[in-house]
Amino acid sequence: MVMNDPLANAMSVVRNASNVGKDACVLKPASKLLGSVLKALQKDGYIGEFEFVDDGKAGYYNVTLNRNINKCGVITPRHAVKKDEYTKFEKRFLPGQNIGMLIVSTPYGVMSQKEAIKRNTGGQLIAYVY
Repeated sequence: MVMNDPLANAMSVVRNASNVGKDACVLKPASKLLGSVLKALQKDGYIGEFEFVDDGKAGYYNVTLNRNINKCGVITPRHAVKKDEYTKFEKRFLPGQNIGMLIVSTPYGVMSQKEAIKRNTGGQLIAYVY
């Protein structure tokens, strides 16, 4: 099986597992970017605990779900966003004001758009969740 976008695959596994009411899911293969996105999701309460398991190959993440994800996905192509342009992309990818979050890769690491606005920084849009 050829996987072109492991992050997109992981986000769809999380969305599908959440939609069918599962308590946990396994995300393969693991990567630093996926780990950072999971930290951002955990910080805002979209997922519970997660752990990295080294299986001698790429490894994988065991993720506990909180069942409060309606939809999540990656943003392709990755859009560069300036510090004052977040509202434009929130309108495009999120259903309403203050519902959900955009996940942004900034010079300070991967974080939500709210945290990026607080830090007054731009970056690359990676994913969305609500």
